[in-house]
Amino acid sequence: MKRFVLCAVLIAFVGVTTTAQEEGSENKTDQGSESTLLTSIGSKSRWRLQPQSFTRPPTPLITFLESSHTSTLLILPRQHSAVHPAGQKLASDHGFDWSTAIKQSLLFLSVQHSYALTQPKTDRDLKGPFFKDYVRSVKSLHGWEDGGRFFTNYVAHPMQGSLFGFIQIQNDPRGMNLSFENSNAYWRSRLKALVWSAVWSTQFEIGPVSQASIGNVGLHGKQTYVDLVMTPVGGFAWMVLEDFVDKNIIHMIERRSSGNFYIKVVSRTFLNPSRSAANLLRFKTPWYRDKGLR
Repeated sequence: MKRFVLCAVLIAFVGVTTTAQEEGSENKTDQGSESTLLTSIGSKSRWRLQPQSFTRPPTPLITFLESSHTSTLLILPRQHSAVHPAGQKLASDHGFDWSTAIKQSLLFLSVQHSYALTQPKTDRDLKGPFFKDYVRSVKSLHGWEDGGRFFTNYVAHPMQGSLFGFIQIQNDPRGMNLSFENSNAYWRSRLKALVWSAVWSTQFEIGPVSQASIGNVGLHGKQTYVDLVMTPVGGFAWMVLEDFVDKNIIHMIERRSSGNFYIKVVSRTFLNPSRSAANLLRFKTPWYRDKGLR
């Protein structure tokens, strides 16, 4: 229970400190998105920003040139968001951001182990031969039950798995704007998140930087299959549940509250806890939503 109290404090602290940064960056984006570049060739006028509107459909050309007897307009068209078959806009047409996703996963891993290092049992087991104890811990993997509490095995670990899944989603342009729906695009995106979660949760249990290497939990007969299975599989179910809640419950609460800021913060943060924690790992407020979701 102490672990979740610590996480709650972390969410509140980082949420407050990142609000100003997020709002500032969004304002800058909004101010610059409606401007185009105007250059005059053959005149003495300086470069300036001028709003420009078009009635013609978007053109794939990099530039659009329109000539006159005194000057030439060089207009850089805005980037248009891609649209998937279900009609939802994607943030961009770029591929998965491996570098950022790995950094966020490592940050979450460091938070987990930082907490573990505060426990006396971890400090005690680290005093032995590191590699020898690590191999013994991994080899001791057996059975299902590890003696842990029901909440830890069947609630906390699935939440951990869904958090890893949301890290994958928020770095995948094809999945980050997808809300809960019965479509091939949605389920394909969430299955990718399941694979990401399985890899990182397995690493946390028996990998080189894991409970087996740092905590040596296998030395005490607690290295079992329950966490290896429940973390990614239960995390997949928890992740889909949060998507469902966000689309059908949180969104309804926001509509009925007429966009009240405090109700939005509370509902988004506490009814989508794994997504909220994943937002913190990319230095966003817990209640942040990608534009395709709102």
